[in-house]
Amino acid sequence: MDKDYSQFLIKEYKYWLVNIHENQSYLGRCVVWCKRAGALDLTEATPEEQVELFIILTDLRRAVEKCFNPDWINYAFLGNEVRHLHGHLIPRYEKQKVFEGVTFTDERYGHNYITNHNFVISEDILKKIQTMIKEALK
Repeated sequence: MDKDYSQFLIKEYKYWLVNIHENQSYLGRCVVWCKRAGALDLTEATPEEQVELFIILTDLRRAVEKCFNPDWINYAFLGNEVRHLHGHLIPRYEKQKVFEGVTFTDERYGHNYITNHNFVISEDILKKIQTMIKEALK
């Protein structure tokens, strides 16, 4: 990671970091980042990384469900823009969600997600989302 993402940290594990995604066009979206230098492909994750990843994804899904009650969860391990082993947990919502006065609309519910790069929330609201998920993971 070239950029300092420590401000987005939700929880650190032995092999992985869980961060809030700075673009919350999908309320509760998180990034799971492999800590191992040079890690590229999901199929090359070590057995220990694989086991921990599934524990994290299970716990994170439950935490996001507790916080925001999404209708579905998507997982994406693409690596198109950032060539390092990481994945996205993307909550999906059939109907609009309002959180802290902001309306979140999943216009592509039931289809592949597309990040709305024009969607912006305040740093304060991002921190509230991050803190909620962090607390739910305890």
